[in-house]
Amino acid sequence: MTHDTRSAPRRAAAAAAAAAVAAFGFALGAPVAAQAPAPKAKDGKANLNLDKVARGKYLVSTSACMDCHTPWKMGPKGPEPDLSLTLSGHPEKMTMPPAPKLQEPWVMAAAGTNTAWAGPWGVSFTANLTPDPDTGLGLWTERDFVATIRTGRHMGRGREVLPPMPIAVYQNFTDEDLGAIFAYLKSLPPIRNRVPEPLPPQLTSAKP
Repeated sequence: MTHDTRSAPRRAAAAAAAAAVAAFGFALGAPVAAQAPAPKAKDGKANLNLDKVARGKYLVSTSACMDCHTPWKMGPKGPEPDLSLTLSGHPEKMTMPPAPKLQEPWVMAAAGTNTAWAGPWGVSFTANLTPDPDTGLGLWTERDFVATIRTGRHMGRGREVLPPMPIAVYQNFTDEDLGAIFAYLKSLPPIRNRVPEPLPPQLTSAKP
């Protein structure tokens, strides 16, 4: 069990952020893929690696990853994910204005893309999960990815992973689940998109 050392306001904000992510995806009808049959190799036998990727795709598709890590755009029926930027995180070319001043009971604010969030922790931007070697997960190993989820820190040793990322929820995944998720993310087309570093509470705006 991971001991949560955050202050009460930060714990409350993180819990509210996780709930908002789930509600946002449900309300807007985020696409959820049904579990597909395991892909087959050319000889007709199940390919273990392809099966692992398929399992990872299913987990990513049903765990709200798309809701925050794929930028949203306005479509004919309202907000919808921009699938040309699937899982590439906060758009690097998007210049954010200062975050709005929050007053309780408002504890956080989100950009229309659902990729930038402001709250007591400062301003966070959702990461590029594609395998681009310079701006995404291209140089990460499965061990790095699992350690990030298990510790709540980048690669298990870097900075804290900030809200709205529901780390406490994702820590319920098994190592096998996380390995499958990582395998799927590594199978995606790489998208070069350098996400800004998070801003501490005293700063309110960022430029690429």
